[in-house]
Amino acid sequence: MFGQMRLLDSVEVNKINLEEYLIVNYSQTEEIEVVPGQKVFIDFTLSDVPRVYDSVIYEWGGVRLGSKELVPFEIVADDNENSVSVYVTKGKKEVNLRSGAKGFDLKQKVTPNEPWFSSDKLVFGILTVLLALVFYTSSLQNKFWKKFYMIVPSLLLCYLLPALFNSLGIISKDYSSLYNVAKDYLLPAALILMTIGIDFKAVVNLGPKAIIMFLTATVGIILGGPVAILVFSWIDPSVVGGDGYDAAWRGFSTLAGSWIGGGANQAAMLETYKYNPDLYGKMVTVDIVVANLWMAFLLWGAARTEKFDKWLKADTSSIEELKQKVSNYQLSIARNPSLTDYMVILGVAFGIVSVSHFFGEDLAIFFENSFGPESPFASSFFWLVVISTTGGLLLSLTKLRSYEGAGASKLGSVFIYILVATIGMKMELHEAIKEPMLIVVGIVWMLVHVGILFLVGKLIRAPFFFIAVGSKANVGGAASAPIVAAAFHPSLASVGAILAVLGYALGTYGAIISAELMRFVAP
Repeated sequence: MFGQMRLLDSVEVNKINLEEYLIVNYSQTEEIEVVPGQKVFIDFTLSDVPRVYDSVIYEWGGVRLGSKELVPFEIVADDNENSVSVYVTKGKKEVNLRSGAKGFDLKQKVTPNEPWFSSDKLVFGILTVLLALVFYTSSLQNKFWKKFYMIVPSLLLCYLLPALFNSLGIISKDYSSLYNVAKDYLLPAALILMTIGIDFKAVVNLGPKAIIMFLTATVGIILGGPVAILVFSWIDPSVVGGDGYDAAWRGFSTLAGSWIGGGANQAAMLETYKYNPDLYGKMVTVDIVVANLWMAFLLWGAARTEKFDKWLKADTSSIEELKQKVSNYQLSIARNPSLTDYMVILGVAFGIVSVSHFFGEDLAIFFENSFGPESPFASSFFWLVVISTTGGLLLSLTKLRSYEGAGASKLGSVFIYILVATIGMKMELHEAIKEPMLIVVGIVWMLVHVGILFLVGKLIRAPFFFIAVGSKANVGGAASAPIVAAAFHPSLASVGAILAVLGYALGTYGAIISAELMRFVAP
């Protein structure tokens, strides 16, 4: 029977098959789309439970149910659109668990065609197999695959293959909740693992020019986005305009996250600023095309570094010294990881994730009450990302930093690529090619970044190596910065990795600054 609401105690929860339900969290859900007859399981987080209350009231579609304890409940959707609200009573007063806000909305959606594989147990396996195939084939040395991946970057395939499977009806974003799991658990864990290995002393030992060029690259990305939006506001405002969650500046915030930190920060910005996921494919296309054009130039320039250094009037003596410093640093932390190492790494990461969830929700409620629900600081996900990143940075000042030598950042990368695949599954490929002018906006953005880099590089006479690696540590992150660094000399690959880790740490903060500037100048 449609239109039912039922409270579930622990015994009943154990009896039901949760695979039959759309599972949502009351305090973290704004709106969900359902079809008549769809079962919805609504649960709560620990922070939702008030310390003192008399009873709980559950309200949906004109029906009100009461209980003495806060328990999960189920709804069997009907063909009406209604809000779901939960209140606790204190005497005669009713208080919404969403801090005075209304409950979340249930809206009708067109029933999608059921995919070949709808169970997340199978979909997760499919996504990981696709990732494995991409990584395996990209590592092969035969001519076909080497030429193929010179044209089609492996990262792009990690997005496109799940998107293609979604478009072909093999899997479907409408039947999967894997993205929510990856976003809420794997993303913050990846941020922690990719920042825990920062060695501030080693970064300082790279030399002031290396750090200056890295930070210059960060500033170039932060400012490039607002400048590009201003330029196109005069040329064609429709390209950089948009309303609500379709606003272009929200999409560009994901580019800022990617081009300062990497995939984790990109996903963080997607969730923080809630850009329309159906349009996200466009931004992924801009990211891949523009970033790889710039990388192609840097690889070309690496073979001509002497000419660039001559124009820059650079002193390259520090490069040789740098090679030795980096080699010594790598040797000091490298070790063969043990099972204990992996268990400690995962325990630390997910322990901080739990703490980040706990405090993030309280902080979100505080800022919502102080500045309203529209404030980006009223997002629990925002604080999840910030607290996780800050936790990783603080741990990098402890002995736990040595776990980078056991592969902490590699585990973080695994989490990121799983997240990338789940994001890819949400992409609409036909939307990604509708607005090629967005790529031009990205090119203008990158030209601002490049112009600032060469201006500062010329002023301080920085070697072209520092310009190239400082840029790719931002724009490419750990996936490509070591590649560019190694193009100058194989022993320098880790320089790119060290700076890229610093990029992960700054990515969240820098991207938020850039996003707020873009919000301010957007038409």
